[in-house]
Amino acid sequence: MSHLPQETAEILPDALNMNKTNKTRLVAVSNRLPISLTKKEGTWSVEPGSGGLVTALAPVLRNRGGIWIGWPGTSQEVDFESVFGDASSATGYDLIPVQMNEEEVTGYYEGFANQVIWPLFHDMQSFCNFDPSFWYTYISVNNKFADKIVNNTSPDDYIWVHDYHLFHVGKFLHDRGRLNRTGFFLHIPFPPMDIFVRLPWRMEILEALMDYDLVGFQTFRDRKNFLDCLQRYFPDTGVRGRGSVVQVNFRGRVVRIGYFPISIDYQGLLQEANSEGSIKWYRSFKEKFQDYTLVLGVDRMDFTKGLPQRLEGFRDALKRYPEIREKVILTQILVPSRRTLTTYQTLKASIDRLIGEINGQFATMGWDPIHYHYRSLGLNELLALYHRADIALVTPLKDGMNLVAKEYCACSIQNNGVLILSEFAGAAAELHKGALLVNPHDIEGMADALFYAFNMDWEEKRHRMKKMRQVVRRRDIFRWVDSFLQAAFTINLNNFQPVKEEYVPGVSGEDFAGMLSV
Repeated sequence: MSHLPQETAEILPDALNMNKTNKTRLVAVSNRLPISLTKKEGTWSVEPGSGGLVTALAPVLRNRGGIWIGWPGTSQEVDFESVFGDASSATGYDLIPVQMNEEEVTGYYEGFANQVIWPLFHDMQSFCNFDPSFWYTYISVNNKFADKIVNNTSPDDYIWVHDYHLFHVGKFLHDRGRLNRTGFFLHIPFPPMDIFVRLPWRMEILEALMDYDLVGFQTFRDRKNFLDCLQRYFPDTGVRGRGSVVQVNFRGRVVRIGYFPISIDYQGLLQEANSEGSIKWYRSFKEKFQDYTLVLGVDRMDFTKGLPQRLEGFRDALKRYPEIREKVILTQILVPSRRTLTTYQTLKASIDRLIGEINGQFATMGWDPIHYHYRSLGLNELLALYHRADIALVTPLKDGMNLVAKEYCACSIQNNGVLILSEFAGAAAELHKGALLVNPHDIEGMADALFYAFNMDWEEKRHRMKKMRQVVRRRDIFRWVDSFLQAAFTINLNNFQPVKEEYVPGVSGEDFAGMLSV
């Protein structure tokens, strides 16, 4: 049964019942391949990747001739034919590596992707470095991806390109005379006009995106921002339709523009949270924190996550509400990321210093208000923390979706958790009826929300969490794949129906690396 919204189906062609012969293939294209490549004692090994996108797409690709094209994550020399031949056999679909040298990695990935698009699209333009060399390397690498697609696919294949690393792939396919049906999904936010206008290459990116048949965003707000920018720079652009997908007439082409909130494998995660390994961790945490209200923060190290503001909010709560002292503990999990970039090194130093100040200011014998872990956690350990936590603090300054919020709701098995969520996270659009929404720049507002959550009665907790868990359960990752593929490629998904398998953890805007996998 299709999950495609009715309003979407009304504007799509009658081709939803095509592809009965199953001769076509789905081709996923992303910056990174869904594998982890490591070298030990001179020998390369490949481990299966994780993330919600892998969980959802692998069954669609597996044993149907599917292909996944991406960078293997290293600029070192690798015998790709032997290494990836074995990996493709193990996954059941072909893994096609796009090789990059150190200069390309620096300019395309560390430069344009992480020092231009990532900060700008998260409203952090002060962190941008608009070095023109980054742009030229970005274009060169996008061309390289397009070449790899042309050399490994047929014109009948469905090409699904993911995220801000690869804006131009659709354009370069057209430049090569390839007319495959193509879809593009942006996992991070799309900025409003006054932010986007600062990008020197704004026109080129808008034009490149309009070379796809469908461009998908996380939220209605992101789609609106994109359409506002498009109509501002191309006034003749016409938009028609209603609902989650609209049609845009652009230079004689009809392009579909939609929003498709990404999600998690709710049932798979819930099953894993109830596994023996997770329950063992849960009992350990329950005993360790039995006398405390446990507040949990789980984030990748990034300036978009609002970590200094969150810590100041927690400090303000301890200061203005002394009755919660020695009764509450904030456990902050911070997963290392982009350690070579100076801005991230500076951010970590400030966070370390701030945590030390707060613990020094409020700690007593036997009680430290903040427990800080700068590392990734195993799956069972993290799910148990989600399960045990009384309050989750998910307060990014800006986020495309933020699946930590959804993972936390799924693991609140007794419906007794409280989610404090930034109004600037994409997840707020779906979870606003149950979460306590906060402005992460409002230090006192976050402190007040913490105090309210601390004193919330059982019935209100249960009522709020049940609403959120219903949303997450109903709109899971498989529905996301289903609705996007139908809207993007107008195919019947009977031949590509995702089969729910063993859970592979969540996804985020950066390389699909969710907090359960990094």
